[in-house]
Amino acid sequence: MGISIWQLLIVLGIVILLFGTKKLRNIGSDLGGAIRGFKKSMNDEDNKTAEPDSLEEDSDAKSQPAQAEEKPRDKSHS
Repeated sequence: MGISIWQLLIVLGIVILLFGTKKLRNIGSDLGGAIRGFKKSMNDEDNKTAEPDSLEEDSDAKSQPAQAEEKPRDKSHS
């Protein structure tokens, strides 16, 4: 014995009456965004474990120019 289509439609109607279509739309978009974020973080984690050496070299290369651009402040004018 399973759930028939009529039972599902009745439950769906009750949920729409309780929450309203606008709130259900917001819940759906929030849930979709959470799933997309989870998938993206899983893909990022897979990429980090697959190529750890190349990521470390990239981060070192990016940090060196930033340090070279910093100029010491002249404290005599404060």
